[in-house]
Amino acid sequence: MQLFTLLKVIDLLSDPGGITKTDLAEKLGVSERHIYRIFSSIENLGFPLTEIQNDSEKRKRWKLLKSYILKLPNINVPDLQLNLSEIISLYLLRGEGRLYRGTDIEKNINSAFFKIGSILPDNTASQIKKIKSLFVPSSKFSKDYSGKEEIIEMITDAMLKRLSCSVKYNSFYDQTVKDLEIDPLHFFERDGGLYCFVRQSTSGDIVTLAVERIEELSVTDKTFEYPQGFTPEDLLESAFDITIEPPIEFKIWFSANQTRYIKQRIWSKTQKLEDQEDGSVILSMTTSGMRDVKRWVLSYGADAKVLEPEDLRKEIIEDIDKTKTLYR
Repeated sequence: MQLFTLLKVIDLLSDPGGITKTDLAEKLGVSERHIYRIFSSIENLGFPLTEIQNDSEKRKRWKLLKSYILKLPNINVPDLQLNLSEIISLYLLRGEGRLYRGTDIEKNINSAFFKIGSILPDNTASQIKKIKSLFVPSSKFSKDYSGKEEIIEMITDAMLKRLSCSVKYNSFYDQTVKDLEIDPLHFFERDGGLYCFVRQSTSGDIVTLAVERIEELSVTDKTFEYPQGFTPEDLLESAFDITIEPPIEFKIWFSANQTRYIKQRIWSKTQKLEDQEDGSVILSMTTSGMRDVKRWVLSYGADAKVLEPEDLRKEIIEDIDKTKTLYR
């Protein structure tokens, strides 16, 4: 017997007036013969049933013992008739669990989905088995967060309670460990990595921290107010990737080989595309994160060229010259 059926039967049998087997069969959408099997299962699980004989009613009514109902609160279980789109959406959301592969968080995600599957009707449960085969999980390029569960849990708790934190953070760019006082605001995912927006307590600047680079964290008893006017969605939209800096205007040329691909994606809300006579295209956009844009442009090799800003052009030329020396 499914957990969904069990909970629904318990709910119906918790009525002080009890319920007849005929009414129970009607409410469950099964035959009366099936009710006998359900009653047998319930008694085998240790749920004490008692019958009520009413002189004015020929049919017997059944209910759980009153003393047992006090131990087991009355449960109203919704009939979770999830449609195909809703189930697919849940499994798309579950796909983000790759961030937590090998951690206790992954175990909790799997446990939650197991419980959801347990209370779904039979036809939905069979659909889920088919849907699982549509999505192939991959941990490629995702970061390893095993051993970071406690830090993630502490940051989450601090975000919910609006408590400031002290952290030791290993900076990627200068490879130094920095002591920071932060107000943690939001988590976000990018390219298989978990990041968080924090406000530096001293300067008030909003910065991005990579969770795997937090070496130590302690939650203080100092509370903070959420920054007025801060909208994380807008900040993510304004940045090209994860680096939050003052926005810069970029102009990048892409060869005809890449034109179709460039036109099929949204690189920035501010983007403008100018078609060239030879089939190439020039992408103009205002965004932040010069290092992020530089890495992106270099990934296209000879199919992309920065036109503006001049500082970025010079950096790329220097990088190409250094790269060429490696192949001599």
